[in-house]
Amino acid sequence: MAKKDKEHKKKKDKSKKDKGKKGKDKSKALKVQPAEAKTFTPGQTYEDGTPLDQVTYLEAKLILKPDRFTSVQSFRDFGKIVQKTAKKVGVGFIADPEAGLRPQIREITFGDTSDFRLYNNAFILRRRVAYVDGFPVGDPEIVFKFRHPDEKQATALDVRPKIAGQYRIKFKAEALPLKDQVGGYRILYSHNCQFGLSQMHEADRTSVATLVKVFPALAKLQKGLDEKISLVNGGIVEEVLLPLGQLDFGKGLVGKCDIGLWRTRGEHKSLVGEFAFQVQFSRREEVAEKQKKLAAQFYISLQQDVQDWLALGVTKTAMVYRLNGNEPQSHE
Repeated sequence: MAKKDKEHKKKKDKSKKDKGKKGKDKSKALKVQPAEAKTFTPGQTYEDGTPLDQVTYLEAKLILKPDRFTSVQSFRDFGKIVQKTAKKVGVGFIADPEAGLRPQIREITFGDTSDFRLYNNAFILRRRVAYVDGFPVGDPEIVFKFRHPDEKQATALDVRPKIAGQYRIKFKAEALPLKDQVGGYRILYSHNCQFGLSQMHEADRTSVATLVKVFPALAKLQKGLDEKISLVNGGIVEEVLLPLGQLDFGKGLVGKCDIGLWRTRGEHKSLVGEFAFQVQFSRREEVAEKQKKLAAQFYISLQQDVQDWLALGVTKTAMVYRLNGNEPQSHE
């Protein structure tokens, strides 16, 4: 009996030690749900047999109050805070030479039905045009995305377009601050398809029928053959964007960061600012735990360092949809 009591005591002591070890590490990592935690089984595909897309980007955003951004110098002032925070937590920072130049200007528009059927069902349709010296340059970029807090739903939806031209798929985990407090984060999964407008040869680009033909995922939303899409709230957004540099989290995990301001074209009404950094990886399992924790530490520390700048509970897209006071139902 004495021997059994000793063995039981040893097991009990070992269990306490194990619990103690688990309790010591209180640091948080940006949790892009690991593959083994998902409900997908190996070999799962879309209808045509193509393997399901996997998350290969992490983009962390801070939505900012627009009133602080009155000149390009205010962008650079924010950049100095970013550098200071990076240094404090041990993240490398490589300044972008373009940070000292004039900011980039891009025109952003969103298309949707009059009742915001796309956005209410977690879809976003956006066009972006770059400007240089006041004139549009390059091929306008079309982005179609399904953005949802549930990774399973975001993965299962096939965003590939039916076009003759080329396109690119980007599947991102997007980190945003908590809706009501500083110091944490929530994740939205953004399954994106992007291509140049010249790659789409359909004639009537404002027809919902055309849209469904190009993006079959939207078929369930179509109500009639004569439906049209139009600019959301008639709004044309001017984006002022300044690259800040690159953040180096170690082990090859390096991502660019920038800061921007969205304002209406014409009235130049400032809507919202945004700081963002983005890292890319081939497989999430290849990102070391230390780098995940460092990215999370930087993101949360920066929130605390700029909390007076933060606009919680919103996204850039949501601000455009609210231009006329409407409050669409979204999954953001």
